Amino acid sequence: MSFSEQSESMSERKQPVQQTPTGHGPTHAGTTHVTRMGHPAPSVTQPAAPPIFQTAAFDVPDLNVLDQMTAGLASGHIYTRDSNPNHEALASCIAALEGVDAGAVFASGMGAIASVFLTLASSGDHVIMARSLYGRTLQLAERMRQQFGLNILLVDQCSPDQFAKVINSRTRFAIVETVSNPLLEVTDIEVVSKLLHPIPLVVDATFTTPQLSRPCHQGAAISLHSASKYLNGHGDVMLGVAAGSHDMMKRLRETASVFGQNANPFESWLCQRGLRTLPLRMRQICETTVRIASFLVTHPAVRRVYHPSLPDHPSFSTASRLYPNGTGGVISFELVGNGTEIVNRFMQNSPSIPFSPTLADARTTVSYPAGTSHRFMTETDRRTIGITAELVRLSIGLEPYELLESDLRQSLDSLLSQ
Repeated sequence: MSFSEQSESMSERKQPVQQTPTGHGPTHAGTTHVTRMGHPAPSVTQPAAPPIFQTAAFDVPDLNVLDQMTAGLASGHIYTRDSNPNHEALASCIAALEGVDAGAVFASGMGAIASVFLTLASSGDHVIMARSLYGRTLQLAERMRQQFGLNILLVDQCSPDQFAKVINSRTRFAIVETVSNPLLEVTDIEVVSKLLHPIPLVVDATFTTPQLSRPCHQGAAISLHSASKYLNGHGDVMLGVAAGSHDMMKRLRETASVFGQNANPFESWLCQRGLRTLPLRMRQICETTVRIASFLVTHPAVRRVYHPSLPDHPSFSTASRLYPNGTGGVISFELVGNGTEIVNRFMQNSPSIPFSPTLADARTTVSYPAGTSHRFMTETDRRTIGITAELVRLSIGLEPYELLESDLRQSLDSLLSQ
Protein backbone atom coordinates (compact mmCIF):
# COMPACT_ATOMS: atom_id res chain seq x y z
CA MET A 1 0.00 0.00 0.00
CA SER A 2 1.39 3.39 -1.03
CA PHE A 3 1.72 6.30 1.33
CA SER A 4 -1.22 8.11 -0.34
CA GLU A 5 -3.37 5.00 -0.05
CA GLN A 6 -2.49 4.70 3.66
CA SER A 7 -3.53 8.32 4.22
CA GLU A 8 -6.86 7.80 2.46
CA SER A 9 -7.52 4.63 4.47
CA MET A 10 -6.82 6.40 7.75
CA SER A 11 -9.08 9.32 6.88
CA GLU A 12 -11.98 6.92 6.25
CA ARG A 13 -11.72 5.47 9.76
CA LYS A 14 -13.94 6.74 12.54
CA GLN A 15 -12.34 9.80 14.12
CA PRO A 16 -11.87 9.75 17.91
CA VAL A 17 -14.09 11.90 20.09
CA GLN A 18 -12.48 15.31 20.52
CA GLN A 19 -11.16 15.76 24.06
CA THR A 20 -11.41 18.97 26.03
CA PRO A 21 -7.90 20.44 26.45
CA THR A 22 -6.68 20.47 30.04
CA GLY A 23 -7.74 23.58 31.86
CA HIS A 24 -10.36 24.77 29.31
CA GLY A 25 -14.13 24.65 29.19
CA PRO A 26 -16.25 22.91 26.52
CA THR A 27 -14.46 22.41 23.23
CA HIS A 28 -15.19 24.86 20.45
CA ALA A 29 -13.41 25.99 17.31
CA GLY A 30 -9.90 27.21 18.03
CA THR A 31 -9.44 25.95 21.61
CA THR A 32 -7.52 22.84 20.57
CA HIS A 33 -4.58 24.73 19.07
CA VAL A 34 -1.34 23.71 20.77
CA THR A 35 -0.56 27.31 21.80
CA ARG A 36 -3.66 27.29 24.03
CA MET A 37 -3.02 23.99 25.80
CA GLY A 38 -1.11 22.98 28.89
CA HIS A 39 -2.73 24.95 31.68
CA PRO A 40 -3.57 22.76 34.69
CA ALA A 41 -7.19 21.94 35.36
CA PRO A 42 -8.86 23.24 38.55
CA SER A 43 -8.36 20.89 41.51
CA VAL A 44 -9.90 20.49 44.95
CA THR A 45 -6.42 19.73 46.33
CA GLN A 46 -3.41 21.98 46.71
CA PRO A 47 0.25 21.11 46.04
CA ALA A 48 2.15 20.18 49.19
CA ALA A 49 5.07 22.35 48.08
CA PRO A 50 4.66 25.89 46.74
CA PRO A 51 4.37 25.89 42.93
CA ILE A 52 6.69 27.79 40.61
CA PHE A 53 5.07 30.57 38.57
CA GLN A 54 7.57 30.58 35.71
CA THR A 55 5.78 33.08 33.55
CA ALA A 56 6.55 36.50 32.09
CA ALA A 57 2.98 37.79 32.22
CA PHE A 58 -0.43 37.03 33.75
CA ASP A 59 -3.77 36.94 31.93
CA VAL A 60 -6.19 39.67 33.06
CA PRO A 61 -9.95 38.98 32.60
CA ASP A 62 -10.88 42.50 31.49
CA LEU A 63 -10.16 46.21 31.94
CA ASN A 64 -12.36 46.40 35.04
CA VAL A 65 -10.10 43.93 36.83
CA LEU A 66 -7.01 45.78 35.56
CA ASP A 67 -8.34 49.02 37.05
CA GLN A 68 -9.11 47.31 40.35
CA MET A 69 -5.60 45.86 40.58
CA THR A 70 -3.83 49.12 39.74
CA ALA A 71 -6.01 50.90 42.32
CA GLY A 72 -5.10 48.34 44.96
CA LEU A 73 -8.67 47.06 45.26
CA ALA A 74 -7.90 43.57 43.95
CA SER A 75 -4.92 41.27 44.41
CA GLY A 76 -3.18 40.03 41.30
CA HIS A 77 -0.15 40.20 39.04
CA ILE A 78 0.38 41.56 35.55
CA TYR A 79 4.05 41.30 34.63
CA THR A 80 6.82 39.41 36.44
CA ARG A 81 9.21 42.35 36.31
CA ASP A 82 6.72 44.13 38.59
CA SER A 83 5.53 41.22 40.74
CA ASN A 84 5.15 37.46 40.77
CA PRO A 85 3.64 35.03 43.31
CA ASN A 86 7.06 33.53 43.99
CA HIS A 87 8.51 36.96 44.66
CA GLU A 88 5.64 37.79 46.99
CA ALA A 89 5.91 34.48 48.85
CA LEU A 90 9.63 34.95 49.49
CA ALA A 91 9.20 38.61 50.43
CA SER A 92 6.51 37.65 52.95
CA CYS A 93 8.80 35.02 54.48
CA ILE A 94 11.65 37.52 54.83
CA ALA A 95 9.37 40.12 56.39
CA ALA A 96 8.09 37.56 58.91
CA LEU A 97 11.62 36.44 59.79
CA GLU A 98 12.77 40.05 60.19
CA GLY A 99 9.64 40.95 62.18
CA VAL A 100 8.69 43.88 59.91
CA ASP A 101 5.80 44.91 57.68
CA ALA A 102 7.04 43.99 54.21
CA GLY A 103 9.83 42.60 52.07
CA ALA A 104 11.15 42.96 48.54
CA VAL A 105 13.09 40.67 46.21
CA PHE A 106 15.86 41.62 43.74
CA ALA A 107 18.06 39.99 41.12
CA SER A 108 21.04 39.97 43.50
CA GLY A 109 22.33 41.45 46.74
CA MET A 110 24.01 44.16 44.68
CA GLY A 111 20.66 44.77 42.99
CA ALA A 112 19.13 45.40 46.41
CA ILE A 113 21.89 47.83 47.38
CA ALA A 114 21.72 49.60 44.02
CA SER A 115 17.95 50.01 44.46
CA VAL A 116 18.59 51.69 47.81
CA PHE A 117 20.98 54.19 46.22
CA LEU A 118 18.65 54.88 43.29
CA THR A 119 15.62 55.26 45.59
CA LEU A 120 16.98 57.33 48.46
CA ALA A 121 19.68 59.54 46.93
CA SER A 122 19.88 62.05 44.09
CA SER A 123 22.70 64.03 42.49
CA GLY A 124 24.57 66.10 45.06
CA ASP A 125 23.22 64.17 48.07
CA HIS A 126 25.42 62.86 50.85
CA VAL A 127 25.74 59.18 51.85
CA ILE A 128 27.65 57.82 54.86
CA MET A 129 29.20 54.38 54.43
CA ALA A 130 31.26 52.05 56.59
CA ARG A 131 34.73 51.83 55.09
CA SER A 132 34.84 48.09 55.75
CA LEU A 133 31.83 47.29 53.55
CA TYR A 134 31.89 44.51 50.96
CA GLY A 135 34.25 45.53 48.17
CA ARG A 136 31.63 45.62 45.43
CA THR A 137 29.41 47.87 47.57
CA LEU A 138 32.29 50.32 47.80
CA GLN A 139 32.82 49.98 44.06
CA LEU A 140 29.15 50.75 43.45
CA ALA A 141 29.41 53.83 45.66
CA GLU A 142 32.40 55.07 43.67
CA ARG A 143 30.45 54.65 40.43
CA MET A 144 27.56 56.59 41.95
CA ARG A 145 29.98 59.34 42.97
CA GLN A 146 31.55 59.60 39.53
CA GLN A 147 28.43 59.27 37.39
CA PHE A 148 25.74 60.86 39.53
CA GLY A 149 27.62 63.31 41.71
CA LEU A 150 26.88 61.68 45.07
CA ASN A 151 29.04 62.79 47.99
CA ILE A 152 30.27 59.54 49.57
CA LEU A 153 31.95 59.64 52.98
CA LEU A 154 33.56 56.55 54.55
CA VAL A 155 33.73 56.11 58.34
CA ASP A 156 34.71 53.43 60.83
CA GLN A 157 31.62 51.33 61.55
CA CYS A 158 33.05 50.39 64.94
CA SER A 159 33.15 54.07 65.99
CA PRO A 160 29.51 55.21 66.15
CA ASP A 161 30.41 58.81 67.00
CA GLN A 162 31.94 59.23 63.55
CA PHE A 163 28.50 58.86 61.95
CA ALA A 164 27.04 61.71 64.01
CA LYS A 165 29.97 64.02 63.30
CA VAL A 166 29.63 63.91 59.51
CA ILE A 167 25.85 64.38 59.11
CA ASN A 168 24.82 67.39 57.05
CA SER A 169 21.63 68.75 55.47
CA ARG A 170 22.11 66.60 52.34
CA THR A 171 22.70 63.29 54.15
CA ARG A 172 20.10 60.86 52.82
CA PHE A 173 21.11 57.54 54.39
CA ALA A 174 23.95 55.57 55.95
CA ILE A 175 24.87 51.96 55.23
CA VAL A 176 26.73 49.44 57.40
CA GLU A 177 27.00 45.66 57.79
CA THR A 178 26.08 43.68 60.87
CA VAL A 179 29.41 41.88 60.47
CA SER A 180 31.90 43.13 57.91
CA ASN A 181 33.49 41.19 55.09
CA PRO A 182 36.18 39.91 55.46
CA LEU A 183 37.50 41.13 58.85
CA LEU A 184 34.24 40.55 60.75
CA GLU A 185 33.96 43.92 62.46
CA VAL A 186 30.64 44.31 64.27
CA THR A 187 28.45 47.41 64.13
CA ASP A 188 26.40 48.48 67.16
CA ILE A 189 23.28 49.11 65.09
CA GLU A 190 21.16 50.43 67.93
CA VAL A 191 23.70 53.10 68.85
CA VAL A 192 24.39 54.13 65.25
CA SER A 193 20.69 54.34 64.35
CA LYS A 194 19.96 56.59 67.35
CA LEU A 195 22.82 58.91 66.44
CA LEU A 196 21.59 59.12 62.84
CA HIS A 197 17.87 59.56 63.55
CA PRO A 198 15.84 60.52 61.53
CA ILE A 199 18.29 59.68 58.73
CA PRO A 200 17.63 56.08 57.58
CA LEU A 201 20.19 53.43 58.47
CA VAL A 202 20.54 50.63 55.91
CA VAL A 203 22.04 47.40 57.21
CA ASP A 204 23.52 44.58 55.16
CA ALA A 205 22.76 41.59 57.39
CA THR A 206 23.97 38.89 54.98
CA PHE A 207 26.45 37.35 57.44
CA THR A 208 24.08 37.11 60.39
CA THR A 209 20.71 36.39 58.70
CA PRO A 210 17.39 36.95 60.53
CA GLN A 211 18.24 33.88 62.56
CA LEU A 212 20.93 35.82 64.43
CA SER A 213 19.91 39.47 64.09
CA ARG A 214 16.94 41.71 63.31
CA PRO A 215 18.40 45.11 62.39
CA CYS A 216 15.03 46.85 62.03
CA HIS A 217 14.27 45.99 65.66
CA GLN A 218 17.46 47.86 66.56
CA GLY A 219 16.47 50.99 64.68
CA ALA A 220 17.47 50.31 61.07
CA ALA A 221 15.12 51.45 58.30
CA ILE A 222 16.12 48.69 55.88
CA SER A 223 17.64 45.26 56.43
CA LEU A 224 18.98 43.66 53.27
CA HIS A 225 20.73 40.43 52.33
CA SER A 226 22.51 38.73 49.52
CA ALA A 227 20.07 35.82 49.53
CA SER A 228 22.57 33.90 47.39
CA LYS A 229 24.33 33.21 50.68
CA TYR A 230 22.87 31.77 53.90
CA LEU A 231 19.20 32.39 53.17
CA ASN A 232 19.34 30.01 50.23
CA GLY A 233 22.29 28.06 51.61
CA HIS A 234 23.10 25.79 48.68
CA GLY A 235 25.23 27.90 46.35
CA ASP A 236 22.83 27.74 43.40
CA VAL A 237 20.90 31.03 43.52
CA MET A 238 21.64 34.66 42.59
CA LEU A 239 19.19 36.77 44.59
CA GLY A 240 18.82 39.73 46.94
CA VAL A 241 16.14 40.63 49.49
CA ALA A 242 15.24 43.58 51.69
CA ALA A 243 12.83 44.16 54.55
CA GLY A 244 11.29 47.21 56.22
CA SER A 245 8.13 49.29 56.24
CA HIS A 246 5.41 48.92 53.59
CA ASP A 247 6.17 52.37 52.22
CA MET A 248 9.92 51.81 51.99
CA MET A 249 9.57 48.41 50.32
CA LYS A 250 7.03 49.81 47.86
CA ARG A 251 9.53 52.46 46.83
CA LEU A 252 12.34 49.92 46.43
CA ARG A 253 10.15 47.58 44.37
CA GLU A 254 9.17 50.42 42.04
CA THR A 255 12.83 51.27 41.51
CA ALA A 256 13.71 47.63 40.88
CA SER A 257 10.98 47.38 38.26
CA VAL A 258 12.06 50.52 36.41
CA PHE A 259 15.74 49.56 36.40
CA GLY A 260 15.14 45.88 35.66
CA GLN A 261 16.51 44.60 38.97
CA ASN A 262 13.69 42.08 39.38
CA ALA A 263 14.31 38.55 40.58
CA ASN A 264 13.67 35.27 38.79
CA PRO A 265 10.59 33.26 39.94
CA PHE A 266 12.48 29.96 40.04
CA GLU A 267 15.33 31.39 42.12
CA SER A 268 12.82 32.98 44.48
CA TRP A 269 11.24 29.54 44.87
CA LEU A 270 14.64 27.94 45.50
CA CYS A 271 15.46 30.49 48.18
CA GLN A 272 12.12 30.02 49.88
CA ARG A 273 12.84 26.30 49.98
CA GLY A 274 16.26 26.99 51.49
CA LEU A 275 14.72 29.10 54.24
CA ARG A 276 13.00 26.04 55.65
CA THR A 277 16.32 24.71 56.96
CA LEU A 278 17.84 28.06 57.94
CA PRO A 279 17.54 27.58 61.73
CA LEU A 280 19.19 24.15 61.63
CA ARG A 281 21.92 25.22 59.22
CA MET A 282 22.86 28.38 61.10
CA ARG A 283 22.99 26.59 64.44
CA GLN A 284 25.47 23.99 63.17
CA ILE A 285 27.49 26.45 61.11
CA CYS A 286 27.93 28.86 64.02
CA GLU A 287 28.96 26.09 66.40
CA THR A 288 31.49 24.67 63.96
CA THR A 289 32.86 28.13 63.11
CA VAL A 290 33.67 28.99 66.72
CA ARG A 291 35.50 25.67 67.15
CA ILE A 292 37.47 26.08 63.92
CA ALA A 293 38.46 29.63 64.89
CA SER A 294 39.81 28.33 68.19
CA PHE A 295 41.75 25.61 66.37
CA LEU A 296 43.31 28.03 63.87
CA VAL A 297 44.61 30.24 66.70
CA THR A 298 46.77 27.36 67.91
CA HIS A 299 48.39 26.47 64.59
CA PRO A 300 51.93 27.78 63.97
CA ALA A 301 51.27 28.31 60.23
CA VAL A 302 48.64 30.94 61.09
CA ARG A 303 49.77 34.46 62.03
CA ARG A 304 46.39 35.90 63.03
CA VAL A 305 42.74 34.85 63.14
CA TYR A 306 39.80 37.23 62.68
CA HIS A 307 36.61 36.10 64.38
CA PRO A 308 34.42 37.98 66.92
CA SER A 309 34.30 34.97 69.25
CA LEU A 310 38.02 35.41 70.00
CA PRO A 311 38.88 37.72 72.94
CA ASP A 312 41.56 39.58 70.96
CA HIS A 313 39.15 40.57 68.17
CA PRO A 314 38.25 44.31 68.29
CA SER A 315 34.54 43.48 68.19
CA PHE A 316 34.60 40.72 70.81
CA SER A 317 32.68 42.70 73.42
CA THR A 318 30.09 44.08 70.99
CA ALA A 319 29.55 40.71 69.32
CA SER A 320 29.15 38.94 72.67
CA ARG A 321 26.42 41.40 73.61
CA LEU A 322 24.57 41.62 70.28
CA TYR A 323 25.06 38.13 68.86
CA PRO A 324 25.16 35.53 71.65
CA ASN A 325 24.19 32.81 69.17
CA GLY A 326 26.99 33.53 66.73
CA THR A 327 27.96 35.79 63.84
CA GLY A 328 27.67 33.35 60.94
CA GLY A 329 30.13 31.00 59.33
CA VAL A 330 33.00 33.21 58.13
CA ILE A 331 36.52 33.19 59.55
CA SER A 332 39.46 35.10 58.11
CA PHE A 333 43.08 34.36 58.92
CA GLU A 334 46.55 35.43 57.86
CA LEU A 335 49.09 32.81 56.93
CA VAL A 336 52.73 32.95 57.96
CA GLY A 337 54.61 33.50 54.72
CA ASN A 338 54.86 35.69 51.68
CA GLY A 339 51.67 36.87 49.94
CA THR A 340 50.14 34.99 47.07
CA GLU A 341 52.84 32.31 47.14
CA ILE A 342 51.87 31.02 50.59
CA VAL A 343 48.15 31.41 49.85
CA ASN A 344 48.55 29.41 46.65
CA ARG A 345 50.34 26.62 48.50
CA PHE A 346 47.60 26.54 51.12
CA MET A 347 44.88 26.23 48.47
CA GLN A 348 46.77 23.62 46.48
CA ASN A 349 47.20 21.56 49.64
CA SER A 350 43.46 21.79 50.43
CA PRO A 351 41.73 19.96 47.56
CA SER A 352 38.72 19.08 49.73
CA ILE A 353 38.12 22.77 50.53
CA PRO A 354 37.72 24.44 47.12
CA PHE A 355 38.69 28.01 46.26
CA SER A 356 35.31 29.56 45.50
CA PRO A 357 34.93 33.37 45.56
CA THR A 358 31.63 33.38 47.42
CA LEU A 359 30.40 32.14 50.78
CA ALA A 360 27.62 30.33 52.63
CA ASP A 361 27.43 27.23 50.48
CA ALA A 362 26.48 23.94 52.13
CA ARG A 363 30.14 22.94 51.68
CA THR A 364 33.12 24.71 53.20
CA THR A 365 34.99 26.97 50.80
CA VAL A 366 38.02 29.26 50.86
CA SER A 367 38.42 32.64 49.20
CA TYR A 368 41.09 35.29 48.76
CA PRO A 369 39.78 38.83 49.43
CA ALA A 370 42.79 40.63 47.91
CA GLY A 371 42.20 38.84 44.62
CA THR A 372 38.40 38.74 44.53
CA SER A 373 36.06 41.07 46.45
CA HIS A 374 38.72 43.78 47.00
CA ARG A 375 40.75 43.25 43.84
CA PHE A 376 39.69 46.64 42.43
CA MET A 377 41.48 48.46 45.27
CA THR A 378 45.17 49.34 45.32
CA GLU A 379 47.44 47.31 47.58
CA THR A 380 47.96 50.38 49.76
CA ASP A 381 44.22 50.93 50.17
CA ARG A 382 43.69 47.25 50.98
CA ARG A 383 46.35 47.31 53.67
CA THR A 384 44.83 50.48 55.11
CA ILE A 385 41.61 48.61 55.87
CA GLY A 386 43.46 45.48 57.04
CA ILE A 387 43.32 43.23 53.97
CA THR A 388 46.81 41.83 53.54
CA ALA A 389 48.23 39.66 50.76
CA GLU A 390 48.33 36.72 53.20
CA LEU A 391 44.68 36.98 54.26
CA VAL A 392 42.44 33.98 53.56
CA ARG A 393 38.68 33.85 54.12
CA LEU A 394 37.07 30.59 55.15
CA SER A 395 33.33 29.99 54.80
CA ILE A 396 32.25 27.11 57.02
CA GLY A 397 29.69 24.68 55.62
CA LEU A 398 27.76 21.75 57.01
CA GLU A 399 30.56 19.18 57.24
CA PRO A 400 31.32 17.71 60.68
CA TYR A 401 33.86 19.68 62.71
CA GLU A 402 36.19 16.69 62.93
CA LEU A 403 36.43 16.41 59.15
CA LEU A 404 37.14 20.11 58.67
CA GLU A 405 39.71 20.25 61.41
CA SER A 406 41.52 17.26 59.91
CA ASP A 407 41.53 18.79 56.43
CA LEU A 408 42.78 22.15 57.66
CA ARG A 409 45.43 20.63 59.92
CA GLN A 410 46.80 18.58 57.06
CA SER A 411 46.96 21.58 54.76
CA LEU A 412 48.52 23.90 57.33
CA ASP A 413 51.02 21.27 58.47
CA SER A 414 52.16 20.90 54.88
CA LEU A 415 53.05 24.62 54.80
CA LEU A 416 55.48 24.07 57.67
CA SER A 417 57.19 21.10 56.02
CA GLN A 418 57.78 22.67 52.58
